Amino acid sequence: MTTRAKGPLSGFGWLQRGIGVGFRHPKPIFGGAGFLLLACLVPSLITLPLQFQMRTAGASPNLVIFGGIMVVSMLIGLLIVPLYAGYLQVIDAAERGLPTRARDIFNPYRQGEAVRLIGYGLALIAIYIAVLAVVIAATGGGIARWYMQVLSAQANHQLPPGLPPGFGIAMALLTVFGLFMMGFYSVSLGQIALRRRGVFHAIGDGVMGALKNLLPLIVLAVTLVLAWIVVMIAFAILAVLLALLGKLVGAWLMLLLVIPLYIALLLVVLTVMFGVVYYLWRDVCGGDPASGMAPAIAA
Repeated sequence: MTTRAKGPLSGFGWLQRGIGVGFRHPKPIFGGAGFLLLACLVPSLITLPLQFQMRTAGASPNLVIFGGIMVVSMLIGLLIVPLYAGYLQVIDAAERGLPTRARDIFNPYRQGEAVRLIGYGLALIAIYIAVLAVVIAATGGGIARWYMQVLSAQANHQLPPGLPPGFGIAMALLTVFGLFMMGFYSVSLGQIALRRRGVFHAIGDGVMGALKNLLPLIVLAVTLVLAWIVVMIAFAILAVLLALLGKLVGAWLMLLLVIPLYIALLLVVLTVMFGVVYYLWRDVCGGDPASGMAPAIAA
């Protein structure tokens, strides 16, 4: 599969089109985002009691419990990977004028594609762990010890320790990796969800697509930061206005208005994020999805 290099301003275009996708097709896109948001909350709801118990125990964090929480979150997260692909298929169908519904995000499970997509998720986890291990090794292991000290300080209600040596280098390496992963994840997920590519082929396409488009990815990252600052300022102004209204009428009214506002913000963030993923993939890989895709989505 051939991947293309795009110009630097393409990063701005990906965000611009990603913002508009939900408003062009509100029913399937925002409805699918609602299903996806509920699914993404499941790992937190399951592991939250264990995290709360660990923080309120007043002792050093138990590595077994901590590891168990991470494993449970990872396993549940793998089950959500097919929903990411399904949501991308919903966006693709809506943008190409095909009939689609919000619940079509579950199509990968209905159509027997979940195992392949979960395998893709496992491959991503292996990549993340390998990169994290390299970063930790580059800093002499200080980051890992510091993180455990932070958890211990939180459990004992103490001030967290100061930043360890090599923290700046680690953050720089992780920033570069995160920038690369934006392109890698978008291309590889698009390939495996919309092209029906195999796991290793999709990963290879993701690597090449990201490497060829580092400049537009930098523009995309800068644009995302600026857009997020504007969104947060607008959200803060609305929150202050609602707080003033709550003082005049009652705190119950403020909660009644703030909670739906927060949920709406999360839904918009999800639609924009996957819209950017979709348009980045479409520009870099291009062409129509593989034959037979349309009937599969519309089914």
